[in-house]
Amino acid sequence: MVDETLQGENTGIQEPQAKPRSTVKSFLIELFQVLLLAAILYFAIDAVVARVRVENISMEPTLMPGEFLLVNRLAYRMGPIQRGDVVIFHYPLNPKEDFIKRAIGLPGDTVRVENGNVYVNDSKLTEPYIAAPPDYTGSWEVPEGGIFVLGDNRNRSLDSHAWGFVPLDFILGKALVIYWPFDQMNVIGHPDLTGVSSTATP
Repeated sequence: MVDETLQGENTGIQEPQAKPRSTVKSFLIELFQVLLLAAILYFAIDAVVARVRVENISMEPTLMPGEFLLVNRLAYRMGPIQRGDVVIFHYPLNPKEDFIKRAIGLPGDTVRVENGNVYVNDSKLTEPYIAAPPDYTGSWEVPEGGIFVLGDNRNRSLDSHAWGFVPLDFILGKALVIYWPFDQMNVIGHPDLTGVSSTATP
């Protein structure tokens, strides 16, 4: 005879439960999400900050060959170029090459090099960052839509005194920081060149 008291009571036999989601599948989904977020952050940062390697001696002693820089791509969309900025730009005679120099003359300026000194609109610049005074002379009228640039290593720099002006739309950004090698890490400052004050917007 069947024991009626067993009906409807817990017999110790558990009902089968739904299988938990695969651990491997969960890991792959999380990994994909992390990689996607990393890619979005990388491209977002890359749109704002570029990494540039110094290739030659034209900016010594400020920048040395082999150093790596962070460059603000948006600097001149958010504000004007200032005299003394270290800028990265397409080389006007071969736009496939990028150069790095210091902005000296802005649109409308008169730049003159004489007796080892640089003058802008007849005001002598104070330039503690140069390797040596320039051993050349000349005078240049900076056109609208361009800037005049010089390397800090004045006598070993291929720059505006040799080939002319940089169109404003060739400028790629402003150098911010030396980040490699670590022992050379440094913020690239903006010197107060003189009482001359003006700005230019690309």
